[in-house]
Amino acid sequence: MKTWDEIRTAYQVARLGTVSGAADVLGVHHATVIRHIDALEGQLGVKLFQRHARGYTATEAGTDLLQVAQATDDQFIQLAGRIRGRGASVTGELVVTSIAMLSPLLNPVMIRFQRDHPGLIVRFLTDDRVFRLEYGEAHVAIRAGAAPEGGDNVVQPFVHDRFALYGSKDYLALNGAPESDEDLANHKFVVADGMDSKAPFFRWLFDRVPQASLSFRATDGRVMRDAIQMGAGLGFLSSYEARLLPDLVQVMPPRPEWRAQLWLVTHVDLHRTMKVQSFLAYLKDAAKSWPLE
Repeated sequence: MKTWDEIRTAYQVARLGTVSGAADVLGVHHATVIRHIDALEGQLGVKLFQRHARGYTATEAGTDLLQVAQATDDQFIQLAGRIRGRGASVTGELVVTSIAMLSPLLNPVMIRFQRDHPGLIVRFLTDDRVFRLEYGEAHVAIRAGAAPEGGDNVVQPFVHDRFALYGSKDYLALNGAPESDEDLANHKFVVADGMDSKAPFFRWLFDRVPQASLSFRATDGRVMRDAIQMGAGLGFLSSYEARLLPDLVQVMPPRPEWRAQLWLVTHVDLHRTMKVQSFLAYLKDAAKSWPLE
C-alpha cells in the first residue's frame, strides 16, 4: 500500500457507508474518495465494498481493513494526546546544551529543577559542534559570543561572563607574572586549538603575542583549565570558575573587552511549552545570584 490516505479514506467510507459522508469528513471531493477506494482495491486485489443504491457496505475484506484502520486511528489519537500532554507538563527529558565550562553554574540549577519535577530526565550536552535545535537535538541552548543567527529560533540575551588571566603558583614561581601587556610575549599560554576562536579574550591575546607563545592548545575548556592549574602556561578563566580553584593566581583582572555575552536559544516550536518556559524562568531567576558581574 502506497499511502495512508487511501486506507484512511476506506476507513471513513466503511464507517459512514457513503462516499459523500467520507468526503465531508475528510474535506475532499467525492471523486477523490472513489479514486482512493479503486486504487486500494487494485493494490489488494480484492473488493472492499459492495456498491448499492444506498451507499457502500464493507465486504469481509473491508471489515478486516476497518478493524485495522480503527486501531491505527485510535493509536494516532492517543499519540497526539500524549504529545500535547508533554507540551503542557514538565515531564520526560529536558535537554540543555552549553559549553562545559558553565557546568559549575548550570549543574546546581538543573539539579534543583529536577528535584522540583520528580521523574524528569536531565541531559546536559557539551560538544564542539553546535546542536541543531530545529532537529530536536536540544530544548535549550546557552551559547556565547555574537547573537546566534539562522533557523526559526528565539534568541534572548542572558548574562555576561567576566574573564581574567590566571596562572598557577608553580608557573609563576618559575616564570614570574607579566608586568604589562607588552610583557605577555615573554610568557606561555594555554589557549583554544585553532586561531579562529570567537572568544573575545582569545582574539585579544592572538593579536598581542607570537604563535610560539601559544604553547598548549586544546579543544575542551576542562582540559585548558587543568593545564593552567598544572603550570602549562597562563590562561583565561571565568572569574566565578577561578574562585573554585584556590591554587590559581589572578595575574590580570577582568577587562570589558574580555567579557563574553551569553544567549538563551530555543526553537520557536518548543519555546512556549510548559517545560521550556518553566526551565527558562527557573534559570533566569537563579542567574540573578550568579557571581558574574
